[in-house]
Amino acid sequence: MPGWQEVYAELKDHNFEIITVAQDTLGEEATAEWHDQAPLTYTTLIDSTHRVSSLYNLVNVPSGIWVDEEGRIVRINEGTYSKALHFGSTVVGSDDYRPAVRDWVLNGSSSRYVWSPQEVADRIRRRTSDEALAEPTFKLGVYFHRRGDEERARGYWAEAQRLFPDSWNFHRQDWHLTEGMGGPRFMEKREALGDEPYYAPLELEDAP
Repeated sequence: MPGWQEVYAELKDHNFEIITVAQDTLGEEATAEWHDQAPLTYTTLIDSTHRVSSLYNLVNVPSGIWVDEEGRIVRINEGTYSKALHFGSTVVGSDDYRPAVRDWVLNGSSSRYVWSPQEVADRIRRRTSDEALAEPTFKLGVYFHRRGDEERARGYWAEAQRLFPDSWNFHRQDWHLTEGMGGPRFMEKREALGDEPYYAPLELEDAP
């Protein structure tokens, strides 16, 4: 988040806003440590029902949606790191995304990184019938978790993950609520992908 604060400070005077939406059933309890890492002057919201991820079938957090002045989506569903992050031999994110954001802010609809409406539609992943059923199943888990019924919540979350095993959002939420298991389970599943990409590769032709 500090990286995006730097981007916002640089570009906020060019009719540009950043809105981050944390996706976590625990709400502020889970997100406060991230928000407190550095003073943030852009808008930060909390989505405890995972509505945003569900609406656009986003891979996981962080994922980005670019919205222009007319309210039109011009890019969507990409891993949105402000820079490449190195964890031992593993590299997450890219140094190319931040310059692309800058190009869009400064050049608007003429930016070479803006997608057509058809390109945007093509990148919103269509769900299978099982994946569609997984959404309300996951939401039932959220409902019961909020009411303190952990056994039923876990049951619905397990079923949602069975129906939609590629949903990292579902996995992440379940793992996060299992003490000490979030990191190990994430890395186990990530390593199981092998050469298969986690996020779709960034399409940033001629990135600066």
